[in-house]
Amino acid sequence: MCGIAGVFQQPANRIVKTMVKNISHRGPDGHGVMDIPNGTLGHTRLAILDVEGGHQPMDYQDTTIVFNGEIYNYRELKRRHLASLHVKTHSDTEVLIHLYRKFGPKCVELLDGMFAFAIQHNGEIFLGRDPIGIKPLYYGTSRDGKRFFFASEIKALIGMVESIKEFPAGHWYHSRLGWQKYYQLEETIHPFDGTEDEALPAIRSTLRAAVYKRLLADVPVGVSLSGGLDSSIVTTLAREESEELHSFAVGVPGSSDLAAARHMSKYLDTIHHEYVYSTQDMVEILPEVLYHLESFDPALVRSAIPNYFLAKLASEHVKVILTGEGADEVFAGYDYLAKYETSDGLQDEMLYITNALHNTNLQRADRMSMAFGLEARVPFLDVQSVSLAMGIPAGWKLHRSRAPKALLRQSFVEDLPLEIINRPKEKFSKGAGSSDLITQCADAEISDQEFLSERERLKQEWDYELQNKETLYYYRMIREFYDDEWILPTMGKSRSL
Repeated sequence: MCGIAGVFQQPANRIVKTMVKNISHRGPDGHGVMDIPNGTLGHTRLAILDVEGGHQPMDYQDTTIVFNGEIYNYRELKRRHLASLHVKTHSDTEVLIHLYRKFGPKCVELLDGMFAFAIQHNGEIFLGRDPIGIKPLYYGTSRDGKRFFFASEIKALIGMVESIKEFPAGHWYHSRLGWQKYYQLEETIHPFDGTEDEALPAIRSTLRAAVYKRLLADVPVGVSLSGGLDSSIVTTLAREESEELHSFAVGVPGSSDLAAARHMSKYLDTIHHEYVYSTQDMVEILPEVLYHLESFDPALVRSAIPNYFLAKLASEHVKVILTGEGADEVFAGYDYLAKYETSDGLQDEMLYITNALHNTNLQRADRMSMAFGLEARVPFLDVQSVSLAMGIPAGWKLHRSRAPKALLRQSFVEDLPLEIINRPKEKFSKGAGSSDLITQCADAEISDQEFLSERERLKQEWDYELQNKETLYYYRMIREFYDDEWILPTMGKSRSL
């Protein structure tokens, strides 16, 4: 996991060094900037694979790459397609260079992982982003139109480009061939051909494979363990393949997450770490949370606060954590989904929120972990896991008289304590104790007139609907770091507040 930045059309070494510095938190293990014939590439590294040999930018003859992410099947791809090639490193980055040289843009369709990268080859530019949008990528052109910029985070592009755009998930761009969408979630869905009972082992085996492949690392791997269903499943599967496993939990004193996580840790015999924070701690770190998050969407901010503390804690012990992100989208876990009474309505909404993850929950997960040079991996959003989950009839996921995520609970009923299986869904911000504090602060500090005035202005200027005083509270704080034009055009809006 890393941060990438660069400029094409003209070399810009000094500028790219500044861009890399602005995202140096993403890679504490080294950085590099390299001029190429038609530009400059920059990289800041979090060393996960081939700690000694995987430095970037990496080049081979007339090809240069900067890469952020992990390719879980890179060894298989090397054996299958590059067996005769002598490679210098044991990194997935070098494999990707040679895959591109052999297959061109179609190489992205071979990759199983999370990624954002830029390649220069024979003077041509190629950029790609993973199917779901787990890894971030932004781009823009200079005001004179002569240079093309890209970076892992918005903060690296501010002042460099006329406007910032998000590189779309599941796409690639080639300077000669243009844009291509190579992944469409709806096209990967195959209706599950079986009964509910037959779906349970399929869910188990698919998630097990997704977790196992995400244990790939040359550094310690841990898990985010809130004690909820999703994180407990991930921890259970990771523990099966780990001689020892570090788990991490955070919350305010007496929070339900802390108690449930302790119970799961004892049950699975993990090396457990927890951090208890106060309401004052939340207020104090909020500006830094917003700076890294690059969004003031209230649902994201609420969950980003405990995510921030968790990433800080985990980074002191491991370099990689597995999380339960994505389960609520593909297995219909959110409380608000109970309003859907038809299969078609629920399926459409699950597709929408899953396709929107790239600038909602995945943005939060990436920014908070990478603020501390920590890599977060998301097994529930493995493309095979998503395809299976979305192919299961939505009617089986309707809440009606069933608990949310009933299929997921049933799939692991023999692996988890009943109190975890039956634990009601709580958003991370609720279980960790951060969901109500800021609302109280906002109500105390912002008058009704101030709220109405700002809501009208943002609606007129940006067509943005300011939801409540809490949102305005976050907005005012993030404006200390970013003007409207840098944040609002790319900002997602969560539906699960």
